This record gives sequence, structure tokens and C-alpha cells, in this order.
Amino acid sequence: MTDKTSAGILLFRRRPDDGLEVLIGHMGGPYFAKKDDGAWSIPKGEYIAEEEDARAAASREFTEELGLPAPEGEWLPLGEVTYSGGGGRKTVIVWAVEGELDPDQVVPGTFEMEWPPRSGRMAEFPEIDRAAWFDLDTAHDKLGKGQRPFLDRLAAQLVS
Repeated sequence: MTDKTSAGILLFRRRPDDGLEVLIGHMGGPYFAKKDDGAWSIPKGEYIAEEEDARAAASREFTEELGLPAPEGEWLPLGEVTYSGGGGRKTVIVWAVEGELDPDQVVPGTFEMEWPPRSGRMAEFPEIDRAAWFDLDTAHDKLGKGQRPFLDRLAAQLVS
């Protein structure tokens, strides 16, 4: 069992009808190819707390996952959540930043894994295979369960 720590940025925008939208990415790779609900993620990635600042890691991971610079603007801390997954516990810390981004401009980073399993062959897959804007209710369905609290925290911060 391995504990991992990740940091990310939840990009959001305000819509004319007073609604909010967030930008999330559909997880790449063969395990998520045919899944939708619960198969999306906030752009984030692992870092080692003793070696890198969480906010710097969030910025770096945003760029690595989307192939675009991290957004400028006020970083609203959304705190952290810890959940089980991938054979261990994962702690994720997230900031929200208001901004615009065209999902068609995303050029995702890639990762390698053995595929098919136990084949001895390595295959390359995109970190995310697409990104899209969703209202908070839809994003709640799309995001993996462990990341959903960040949506409620964003809504609460912007209302108060």
C-alpha cells in the first residue's frame, strides 16, 4: 500500500446565467477508454512534498497534462481530500483559478505502461484524451468520486 500526494488546478469560469463551469479532463489510457461518468479528473499530478512546493507542482502538472501554461490569476485554495485508489491512499490538494481555455488547444502529455497486461510490450497513452467545460452538476457526475468535494468547496467560496 503506497500513499501518494498530488496537486492540481481546477479552472473555472462564470457563465452569463450566473452559473459556473469547470474544466476537467477525461483520463487517458485503456482502462478509461469506454467509461465516462467517474472517469474525468481535475488536471493534477503527483509530487514529493519534501522536494517541491504543492502550488508549484499544481502549476507544473497543469502544463504537463494539458500542454498549456498554467492560468494566471488569483489562486483560491480548495484544501485537500484523501481517498483510496490505485493500491493505496491518495491525498490531493487543489486550487481554483478563474480563466478561459479552449479545450481544442489541449495537447496532453503522455505516459507509458505495459499493454496489454503481462505482454511485455510498452504502449504510450495520453494523460487525458480530452478536456471539456461542464456545469457543476454535470462535473459532479463526471469526476471521480474522491475529487467531487472540490466542486462543493468552489461553489461555497464563490457564494460567500
